[in-house]
Amino acid sequence: MSKFGEIIKQRRLELGGRENSLRRVAEEVSLEPSYLSKIERGLAAPPGEEAIQRIAKRLGLDPDIALAAAGKISSDLHQAITERPEIFGSFLRSVMEQPDAELLKIIERMKQLEEENEKFVDQLDTDSRPKKS
Repeated sequence: MSKFGEIIKQRRLELGGRENSLRRVAEEVSLEPSYLSKIERGLAAPPGEEAIQRIAKRLGLDPDIALAAAGKISSDLHQAITERPEIFGSFLRSVMEQPDAELLKIIERMKQLEEENEKFVDQLDTDSRPKKS
């Protein structure tokens, strides 16, 4: 069984009930029930990104975690890395060995900087507007 298959089967069973039967979930995410069954049992490769994201949303899973379990990354991350490989490669290699707590601090600081930048830009916009006489 693939890690992706294990995760979605476990989550579907955790949710329980008829509304989370294999057939019902498969239909709601536009997959054949037999294909979803094979994925869950590791007999078929995980589907493409869009289908994985539909499954993740339906089962209340983080799409990035579901994609990673399938050995994939989201297309927006792939695009960012391929457009700026040197920067992202260097950045990822520099943080790979950091403990989760440190990475969370980095993420929080980046969010703070983004907010500060937005406020600064808003202030510039306000300052550059013509004054009413």
